[in-house]
Amino acid sequence: MSTILVGTLAPALPVLVIIDHQVLARTCILSILKRELSGFDIVEMAKASGLNWLSERDVRLIALHTGDKQITDPLIEHDLALVKKFCPNAAVALLSNRDDDASATAAMQQGVRGFFPTSIPVEVAVAGLRLVLAGGVYRPPPSIKQNEAANPRPEINGSTARPVIHVANDATEIIPEKTMAELTPRQQQVLSALKLGLPNKLIAVKLNLSENTVKMHIQHIMRKCSAHNRTEAVLRWSERLSGYNGRARSRVPLSY
Repeated sequence: MSTILVGTLAPALPVLVIIDHQVLARTCILSILKRELSGFDIVEMAKASGLNWLSERDVRLIALHTGDKQITDPLIEHDLALVKKFCPNAAVALLSNRDDDASATAAMQQGVRGFFPTSIPVEVAVAGLRLVLAGGVYRPPPSIKQNEAANPRPEINGSTARPVIHVANDATEIIPEKTMAELTPRQQQVLSALKLGLPNKLIAVKLNLSENTVKMHIQHIMRKCSAHNRTEAVLRWSERLSGYNGRARSRVPLSY
């Protein structure tokens, strides 16, 4: 008697889409995200019209490069309409050459979940995308000049405190850097594991700790960063280490 083996198809991975008409830029971003975000089928395309063949897939996030255009530009409005038509449940992140708070605010008012100027460091962008994928909202801090005009820096012991970004669900708030406590060496190890997206169980094995100890360290990290979740803690600490808000921004493309 012969036996017929019937194979089962593996479930399709959730999809993350990069839309950018510049081939080099989108393929560089694709390479970075494939390395940093496991568990996703990451797809790149030149135009939003290509989304029609993904309408049956579980598209979690669409990163659309808008270049120098405003979100009110008819071409961007057309692309966002295609996103809503073919992938209505996907979160939308905009990659923009614009670096002003007004553009970020306008994007958020249109329901965009992430606004990423191409001037931000790659590690901050990746952490921000993780935050959006986790259900949060990311927008960059206002520029240094905007901060100083709208939020004069407080004085601590006679000196001006450098601000740190506090990313809330739908807003950005400035808090003194003094309030973000230093991490212990062990907490830094746990944070490094969190950056890799490892679950508590694997972090415990990697660091030879119990899961309860790992949970305790994560709670302390979140408290020190004033974060609501582990992804937000990684984002805030990455922004602090990059000195993003404390030095002049260099216009470095996100894809490099």
